[in-house]
Amino acid sequence: MAATPSPESRVPSPGFSATDHALMARALRLAERGLFTTQPNPRVGCVIARDGEVIGEGWHERAGEPHAEVHALDEAGELARGATMYCTLEPCAHTGRTPPCVDRIIAAGITRVVAAMEDPFPLVRGRGFQKLREHGVAVDVGVGRDAALELNQPFLTIVREGRPFVILKAATSLDGRIAAAPGRRTAITSSAALRHAHYTRAQVDAIAVGSGTILVDDPLLTAREVYRERPLARVVFDRRLRTPPDARLFGTLEAGPVIIVTSPEAAQMDGLRAGALRRAGATLLAAPSGVMPGLRALADMDIQSVVLEGGAALHAAAWDEGTIDFVQLYVAPEPIGPAGVPLLGGRPFSSAALRRRRVDLLGPDVLIEGYVHGPH
Repeated sequence: MAATPSPESRVPSPGFSATDHALMARALRLAERGLFTTQPNPRVGCVIARDGEVIGEGWHERAGEPHAEVHALDEAGELARGATMYCTLEPCAHTGRTPPCVDRIIAAGITRVVAAMEDPFPLVRGRGFQKLREHGVAVDVGVGRDAALELNQPFLTIVREGRPFVILKAATSLDGRIAAAPGRRTAITSSAALRHAHYTRAQVDAIAVGSGTILVDDPLLTAREVYRERPLARVVFDRRLRTPPDARLFGTLEAGPVIIVTSPEAAQMDGLRAGALRRAGATLLAAPSGVMPGLRALADMDIQSVVLEGGAALHAAAWDEGTIDFVQLYVAPEPIGPAGVPLLGGRPFSSAALRRRRVDLLGPDVLIEGYVHGPH
């Protein structure tokens, strides 16, 4: 169930100074350093300052390790007493794999906490702010909120909606085709676009494709020529267990698990195919029909972000169910023609309608990306 932020946290606090904005921007840059490593925890940065001068800073690096606030307090030491703390997310007030940050903040003598946004996680959700105020710490919320939201969309989506943050990724021709013909493997974009796609793969928890993509392209589904510290899950939506046990992705299990989302009937009744896939190294995940049930099942496996890389049927099904959060289109400068396979099966789509739309050049290609609903 989605958590609802309190009205106090939804409305930015007035009266932020230029120093507040500058130091929160610094905290956000620190948070970005955890882009590839913090999952399933959020990306958080923290700066402690006295009279506008930074005396301590830190970021959350990995789940189970100290939070950003602790790193910053350790660096500030006794100078933290009477200082202001800038956090990109509400400090935690519960004991998880680490102690509550608010207790450490109070003990250190911080007199003001400036936070970008409330943490919607049910065990926090305003409790951190409440405890700080109860102990005489001034709390101001809202500066840098939009940037903080965008930074933690996977974490926020899993907490609020119970499913991963979903990116639809597609390479299209100038006339919006994703292949020359149904079932035909078609190279569309350049090496520059491919490198950028692998950079995206390095940030997410999983890549997902339909079984048709496995049969046509036989992809590896790995993040190549980029740094990635954590395993990358490869997910195949395959209701009929058509995935061959000798598919190339089973030769890359060292990169991360291969999860086949299938129907309960196929998982239970087709013992021959299911057994062959399990022996090849697959984890079979039974879920009711539709993309959303499969996504919710992936969320139960701590998968917070998924790139849907195709094919056309999976893209269209996810779009129809309203599960796409972000669109990433790599557009080549040449058309394919009317015989080609249209993006989203020809469903109405305009990249101009994307929110926070960005357009970049990648060699001869153009990257168009933006949010469908958010960020929120």
